[in-house]
Amino acid sequence: MRRRDFFSFGAAAAGAVALGAMSPAASGAQDVATAHTARKSKVVTPDGVTLRVRDWGMGKPIVFLSGWGLPSDFWQYNFADLMDAGVHCISYDRRGHGRSDDPGTGYDYDTLARDLGAVLDQLDLRDVTLVAYSMSGGEAVRYLGTEGRARVSRVVFLSSTAPCLMLSDTNTMGVPGAMLEGAKAMMAQDFPKWLKDGEGAFWLSAVSEGMQEWGRELMLQTSLPALLKCYDSMIHADLRDELKALDLPVLVIHGDKDASAPLPLSGARIAELVPGASLRVYAGAPHGLPITHRKQFNADLLAFVRG
Repeated sequence: MRRRDFFSFGAAAAGAVALGAMSPAASGAQDVATAHTARKSKVVTPDGVTLRVRDWGMGKPIVFLSGWGLPSDFWQYNFADLMDAGVHCISYDRRGHGRSDDPGTGYDYDTLARDLGAVLDQLDLRDVTLVAYSMSGGEAVRYLGTEGRARVSRVVFLSSTAPCLMLSDTNTMGVPGAMLEGAKAMMAQDFPKWLKDGEGAFWLSAVSEGMQEWGRELMLQTSLPALLKCYDSMIHADLRDELKALDLPVLVIHGDKDASAPLPLSGARIAELVPGASLRVYAGAPHGLPITHRKQFNADLLAFVRG
């Protein structure tokens, strides 16, 4: 498999409702508007980093963790559908991504897990479903293992890079380290070119040229130090023991055409490691599955949350 095929891409709140002058009969709508305007748009982490938050809709809370190099904007197409289905959708820009602070440090999974904890705590979210996309599977697993699960009731691993990407004596299904480090060297040299070269495998021509350009623009918002340090965290992580210790409902969703995190190395292994996990494989789906197979994914997510 070509180097770029393994990591081809990774890769404002809903707004107050302008109601104007309200009659007493419209007080219910006014209460909803007040609930929206009172929500936080920022969270400050224990080490003083400000994270920008998207907090849309009402109902059961689902926190969407973004993939490698992607800001929370990536989820807006999913949110538009899920809000109408009565779901409370939350996401945030990881440090160094999108509109969050870029401190130049803290891109290890331990710190990123504490950042997730700060979001859940400061928004006081409970009975949460975590959707961990791509590299953020490591954030979710580390959070559950170190911060506890008082606020989280279930997890979806979506096109996840977990559990252990790099080949070693104890991980014979991994990718050779030289291959992964070679990809990193190309990113450091010319990330826009690397991104452009790999987008075909990320989307598999399932979206328009405009959507592909939008995806590139999202990733180009992320600082290069954040990209490279997060990449290091992702490729060096070994989450196998932590996954075995999970004791909550887990759904694994993965495409069988995922070149960034091939199914046999990632999603299928997560399902084997987590006790009682369910695996759902999408035929023909690439790493960009949340967009390319949005309707199917949203439906499966809703069924999991409500079930």
